[in-house]
Amino acid sequence: MAEFEAPVAFDFARRPPSPRMAGLIVGITGYRETAAGHFFHRQTAPLIVPLIISFGSPYLIALARRPGPSDRQLSFTAGLHAGPVNIESDGCAESVQVDFTPLGAYRFFGGAIAELTGRMVDLGDVLGRDGRRLREQIGAVPCWRRRFDLIEDFVLRRLGRGPSEEVAFAYRMLARSGGTARITAIASEIGWSRKHLAGRFRSELGLAPKPVARMMRFHQACRLAQSGAADGWATIAAESGYADQAHLAREFVEFAGEPPTAWARRLTQSDSRLSHSGELLSDW
Repeated sequence: MAEFEAPVAFDFARRPPSPRMAGLIVGITGYRETAAGHFFHRQTAPLIVPLIISFGSPYLIALARRPGPSDRQLSFTAGLHAGPVNIESDGCAESVQVDFTPLGAYRFFGGAIAELTGRMVDLGDVLGRDGRRLREQIGAVPCWRRRFDLIEDFVLRRLGRGPSEEVAFAYRMLARSGGTARITAIASEIGWSRKHLAGRFRSELGLAPKPVARMMRFHQACRLAQSGAADGWATIAAESGYADQAHLAREFVEFAGEPPTAWARRLTQSDSRLSHSGELLSDW
């Protein structure tokens, strides 16, 4: 069977954050493939914590490598991952995906968010009986809007306290600067050492400030490239806070799994709706 770079036919529904979900998620997506085949899709180091509830064929998903038969994933969640996510499907996948902001994910998953870093964990193992019941409820409803309503209600019922004020402040400062703020300066403003900030940040969100800042700069470069407003990769590198174009190219290989030109070419071959919401920078 021929392989395609991305699914060629699918139903797609997306809900941006409603007022009651502001700061918790960057969106909810409904996705249903409608043409059989062997499809491959790559997501670039998303700055979100996804919760995927699946009703169709399992995806094959692997972090920073090509997935194999043992990488079957149905309903699951995953923590932050500083690298590309590679996904294969057979044209019969169907799922709802909730994209939590890193700060919102802490309120939903609690301290478990750090344990999810760089991992994919079954829905039942993370949310227990409540998670399995949610999948049954959503699966029994054919309407995307009603499915999204049920998910919002479920998320709001499970919310707990947020991360520490200091870590939340540090994350927002990095996000508002596009990842260019000096971590030492942020730590000093909080009244902590850089080492202490790095430890607390990692223990609460799963990654230290430096890799998160690098991901933010990378996504800023992606947005500039997609906008077409910048004059070439050298300009994109300078406007995104990189030392030079070579530095930007190395970051693309690490976070996108390919050089900038290959990444740009791949975008032209994919439906724009498949651009992952995790590539949108949020200061939450």
